[in-house]
This record gives sequence, structure tokens and C-alpha cells, in this order.
Amino acid sequence: MSLDAKHSEELRRSLPYVVPFFAFLIFLAVEREFQFPPEIFYPLRCVSVLLILFIFSRKVISFRVSHAPGSVALGIAVFALWIAPDLLWPGYRGHWLFSNAILGKAETSLVPAAQANAVFLSFRFIGASVAVPVLEELFWRAYLPRWLINHEFWKLPVGTFNHSAFWIVAVLFASEHGSFWDVGLLAGVLYNWWMLKTKSLGDCILAHAVTNACLSGYVIRFGQWQYWL
Repeated sequence: MSLDAKHSEELRRSLPYVVPFFAFLIFLAVEREFQFPPEIFYPLRCVSVLLILFIFSRKVISFRVSHAPGSVALGIAVFALWIAPDLLWPGYRGHWLFSNAILGKAETSLVPAAQANAVFLSFRFIGASVAVPVLEELFWRAYLPRWLINHEFWKLPVGTFNHSAFWIVAVLFASEHGSFWDVGLLAGVLYNWWMLKTKSLGDCILAHAVTNACLSGYVIRFGQWQYWL
């Protein structure tokens, strides 16, 4: 196979894993750059990402779960770790390690109107608990580790271990979470480990979905909007 043919094959096989993730990031950047009202733009973003997942990725998504109790328990544990520092040490997130010019601050951009909008909150809950776990686990756990090991990633089973790939993915996953990079790193390590243990995209999606559902419920019930940046 020629080099161009190999690159074309790599691109074709990569698209289902990367398109939803980068589409989500583009929607997020557009919303912030143009300051669209989140109660209007977020439902559009949520529906669009779900459609993109269906169109581009449905053939590579597996929801088969083989370790449901463990996945649920892991999801709850990551949620507990996510909020623990702020509960145990008030003002923790205000330290310069977490609030600075590069990372920003742990404060929400949601206006009170959005916080009181039931339609927006419903879509935000669905987006966080359904769309985000699928698109992120596709990219971070099913695609990137394998691609870092071998660009012909489809020849490797999900859950293939490589020390460098494991930690590169964990660090990049942490960086995605801004001021919450510390708990993002812990979450990345635990989700990576769960993929290695279960060899199951479905189990990682379930664990991530449980974490995000718990966090979303916590945000809405107790008004902890800083977790929704």
C-alpha cells in the first residue's frame, strides 16, 4: 500500500472518532467567542452533536457493558473525587495553580436566566450525561491511545496498553478541564485504567455518564454552577 493510500485509510478510519469531539469543541468556541445566549445555543449544540455522533460514529460506538456494577461505582467515585477538594478545603480552587491567566477561574459563565431555565437545564443535563461521555470516550479512550501506539490504530484492540500513551492521554484529558485540571487528571487516570481492565468502550461510557449525571444533578440541586464553566 502506498504512503498516500495509508494516510487516506488512516483518515477514513479516524473520522468517526475525532469528528464529534472536534465539532463539540468548535461549537463551544463559537458560543464563547460570540457570547450566544446559552439557553438558546446549548440545545442547538446538544442536538447537533448527537446528530453528528449518529451520522459519523454509530458504526464504531459500542454500548455493550460487561462490568455494569463496577462502571457505576467508578462513575460515582470520580464524581466524589471531583467535588471533594472544594468541600474539604474552602477556597482551594482559588489557589494560583487553578486560577490564573492560562487556566481561567472556576466560575460559571451562565447568567441567572440560564440557571433558572428548565429547558436549558434539561438539555445541559442530557448533553453532559449522554453526548459528552460518548464523544469523549470515543476520542480519549477508544482512539487516541491506540493512535499514539500505532497510527494504524484499528489493528489494535481497545484497551491496548502503552505506558507513554496512557500518561499522554491522562495529561491531555486533564488540560481539557481548565481550572479543574487536578481532578481531571485523576479522572483521566481512572478512566484509562478502566479501559485497560474492561477492554470495553461501553463500560467507559457508562462510568463517564454516571460521573457527569451525578455532577450535573449536584450542580442543579445545590446551585454549584462553577462546575459548569
